[in-house]
Amino acid sequence: CIRDRNLSEWGSMGDWRLFFLHRDRIKEVLPEQVRVAAASYLRPSNRTVGVFIPVDEEPARAEIPEAPDVAALVAGYTGSEEVIEGEEFDPSPANIESRTTRIQLDNGFEVALLPKRTRGATVAVSLTLRHGTEDALMGRATDATMAGGMLMRGTSTRTREEISDEIDRLKAQVFVSGGSNSAFARIETTRENLLPVLRLVGDVLTDPVFDEAEWGLLKEERLASIERQMSEPSARASEAFGRHMSPYPEDHPFYSATFEEEIERMNAADLAAAKEFHARFYGAQNGTMAVVGDFDPDEIQAAVEELFGAWTAESEYVRIPRPIQEVEAADLSVETPDKANAFFLAGQAIEMSDEHPDYPAMVLGTYMLGGGFLNSRLAVRIRQEEGLSYGVAAFFNASPLDENASLLSYAIYAPENVEPLEAAFREEVTKVLDEGFAEDEVQAAKDGWLDSRNVSRAQDRELAMSLSGGLYLDRTLEHDAELEARIGALSVDEINQAMRSHVDLSKITVVKAGDFASVSDEEPLVP
Repeated sequence: CIRDRNLSEWGSMGDWRLFFLHRDRIKEVLPEQVRVAAASYLRPSNRTVGVFIPVDEEPARAEIPEAPDVAALVAGYTGSEEVIEGEEFDPSPANIESRTTRIQLDNGFEVALLPKRTRGATVAVSLTLRHGTEDALMGRATDATMAGGMLMRGTSTRTREEISDEIDRLKAQVFVSGGSNSAFARIETTRENLLPVLRLVGDVLTDPVFDEAEWGLLKEERLASIERQMSEPSARASEAFGRHMSPYPEDHPFYSATFEEEIERMNAADLAAAKEFHARFYGAQNGTMAVVGDFDPDEIQAAVEELFGAWTAESEYVRIPRPIQEVEAADLSVETPDKANAFFLAGQAIEMSDEHPDYPAMVLGTYMLGGGFLNSRLAVRIRQEEGLSYGVAAFFNASPLDENASLLSYAIYAPENVEPLEAAFREEVTKVLDEGFAEDEVQAAKDGWLDSRNVSRAQDRELAMSLSGGLYLDRTLEHDAELEARIGALSVDEINQAMRSHVDLSKITVVKAGDFASVSDEEPLVP
């Protein structure tokens, strides 16, 4: 109903109770207050004036035909040609493994192929290239990101416009980008268009032309993007959090630059250096690729060998370790003037890989704390009960290769709610550690988490990314099945003990970004 939509609109502005506060304030408005407001805001400098000038001739009117007979229009309608129907696909790890073929080309490029019948004969592709060593990549972060940004801006045979037009003609979705130590390509298309789209992406990855005019446009776009982010609470909070939690040296590939530093680097970016970076570091020998959907495996394997089988980089690839960083917990506040919403970000680094015995318990414990959308501890308390935040969540991530994990939580809220929101967050974490979870809560979380895994594997795009990543980690979907079995067997005591062993409020760094100065003298909107 209209009232519910109004409440949603006010909720998106910070708190649904503002709807009623606005109503109550309107009742109390005095004539003098209206005159003051009008004098303050209804000024000639803010005015747009339109002048109506009549003419003698009769204006041309649109002729509106009579409405047709609907029954006659639909009589005998049979629809257009049938859409190819997909199969009833079982997203279990065992079924996926039984149908997946993995191959390795002579240069080391690995490919996973999972053909299946899909609605509309759709297919998804995920491709990752990895490059460089820690020493070789020192001081080259800008060269790397700019080289990745130039990939879709023209090759020796196609301009940027021609690449875009070809993607549209093939009715495909293509994303290609590159960063400090890897590059990515994501494709969604149909069976009949898969081969030409793959050839197009192969051309983009292997033969970018680095046109000077396109380089200038890319720099302008990147600078504009950085400048937009500089005033956004979520971006500023992430900047402050990343710099505190990952204090790498300034030249390191993992260094978290400030926005001001990024602007300085972008202004100094050199086209020749970016071109040399691509020539030196890009190649397929350390890459992985997965294709999921409606396609001919033999045809695609032959195309992949043709496109990437002989493509190798000049520089070797050695994975850069990312161990946990020992940092003191901090409470940081960032001012973002004139922003209606604020952003809360909290996190703790934990020394743990995803092979740790407590990893499954931490995954499910964090899911109950802040996952599961509306039924997590944080969502119920902060969003539903107190109306302090429109969006709130918590996540747990652990590296498969390093003893480096993180517990993260975020919330979007009105700046005046900063203190009650943080207090509610800390109280809910404390309750989890002191009181633990209940049996029925754990069982519901298991069901929800396991269902979400099946839903993810049923999405071809996500499954392709998972299979490609598994090639790099030397993992099959049996690893997923083992994790899900371990989570299904968890006891309440195991989950509570793991959370108490690894989560420590005194070690959690909190960053709050928002326009706090303008509301410092106002009362927070709490019950």
